[in-house]
Amino acid sequence: MKFQARLEKLLAGGNVHRNLARPALIKACVDNGEALVSACGALATWTRPESTGRSPADTVIVRRPESEHTIDWSAANNLPIDPETFDMLVDDALKTLRKSGKVYASDRVVGADAAYALPVTTVANKALNVLFCDNMFRPVPKNIKKSIFADRPFTLLACPDQKLDPARYEGRLRLDPRLGHTSTMVIAVDFDRRIGVVYGSSYCGSCKKLLFTVMNYLLPAAGILPIHCSANEGKKGDVALLLGLSGTGKTTLSADKSRALLGDDEHGWNDTGIANFENGCYAKLIDLNPQKEPEIYKACFHKAPYTRHGAIIENAMMYPDGEFDLFDDRLTPNSRGSYLLTALDNIKKSSTGAHPRTILFLTADANGVLPPVSKLTREQAMLWFLMGYTSKLAGTETGVTEPKSAFSRFFGAPFMPRNPDDYADLLGRKLDEHGTQVYLVNTGWSGGPYGVGSRMDIMLTRAMCAAAIEGKLKDVKYVQDPYFKVWVPQSCPGVDDPKILQPAATWQDQAAYAERARRLAGEFAAQWHKAYADKNIDAAIAAECPGL
Repeated sequence: MKFQARLEKLLAGGNVHRNLARPALIKACVDNGEALVSACGALATWTRPESTGRSPADTVIVRRPESEHTIDWSAANNLPIDPETFDMLVDDALKTLRKSGKVYASDRVVGADAAYALPVTTVANKALNVLFCDNMFRPVPKNIKKSIFADRPFTLLACPDQKLDPARYEGRLRLDPRLGHTSTMVIAVDFDRRIGVVYGSSYCGSCKKLLFTVMNYLLPAAGILPIHCSANEGKKGDVALLLGLSGTGKTTLSADKSRALLGDDEHGWNDTGIANFENGCYAKLIDLNPQKEPEIYKACFHKAPYTRHGAIIENAMMYPDGEFDLFDDRLTPNSRGSYLLTALDNIKKSSTGAHPRTILFLTADANGVLPPVSKLTREQAMLWFLMGYTSKLAGTETGVTEPKSAFSRFFGAPFMPRNPDDYADLLGRKLDEHGTQVYLVNTGWSGGPYGVGSRMDIMLTRAMCAAAIEGKLKDVKYVQDPYFKVWVPQSCPGVDDPKILQPAATWQDQAAYAERARRLAGEFAAQWHKAYADKNIDAAIAAECPGL
């Protein structure tokens, strides 16, 4: 029996609750013991330790002869499985769902622009996963038949709490050293058949990121650039995009009271403008400060009856009285809040906008050598888009911490499966067509590396972002950074001390600064040779790489 017929037979079962009203879906989460009601009314939930974040090593793509040339299999995140193994996963998921006491299903779309909204049916044996998809994916628009994907829907099967039989998948899935045998978890996608399976991962983000990977694969073939970014719009209709990896402040900086939010994570850029993929936000909560990030805090922790609240607080410390401690990371530093866009005060309901006037690339440089704001040329923008640099902090047993450089192409490598020129060329074309200006913003350290210098104050970063977005950096004087080639403003409205703008000027030890800058530039060059030397990237772009 073909997959679609098997799916329809499953959905016709008496234990299936399809497209429940939102209050009923929230109530089911609580009644099933999948979440607790917190003091404010938000749902609190916790996962097994192996599911406190994504599992890249268990995230796989079906490799088929007819489409394998469209995927960059040399990229670390593009892990192939054969079609037969995927068929086994589909069989196991459908079998598990059939045997489940209750099954929940929802019909939503990914994408606010009906011209390319992707219809998605999510089927899970936990109400919580379907509620999460209700938060994150959008209602089906009335004009869905206009979509280029109207006759190519996607199906997501989720069995988050069950585990695969390791013996059945021996030699087919990876050996998990933590378990000492074949992995019992998988997040698998078949782009050709448009089916996804999440099995054994109860991290809600696994469902969201699988679907965004699908969009990031499908859209470039239609001439649409998918971007892992937040987007907001000023009162005059000027749109800004903010790109950045986790911990760079993308969600925080995009929640600007003076600008209407389109979305905080994934967007598409087609011939008419920008459109959000999502219906909600999935924000990191660790150390969330209600004074500095009031919009996110209010969206997650406002008081409301629980059936009307609907925010999901995942893996945060909660005390017996139902209050949260967001500064306690003993469970995980990756605690998350999933909430509807409508929980924010200042949003654009359509989640669509014009072509962006400004793009900000965010990085949290723990070396303390990148300028807090700098202007990029077209080729530099494509270079930094390809590199997707930030720093990650890795602690040692003795407590000594050194920053570790992280390069994630297009600021979202795990979710960008196509060949890199598909994305980079589209960005260059869009910049040419619409005159969009790109800036690099360092939300990381100043005056020295992590442990010596201090992190840029969020309010100061906000001032620099505002100056860039409002066009106030167009006419100031610039100097070129000697190590990273970017153009650094000599003054910035909202920044009283121009010394802050020049990273070398904030270091007491100039020799240490120079050594650190050269070392980071060398890491850029090494990454370029590793990732792009054989990818036919324009030489003019390569020439802008630090260290080359």
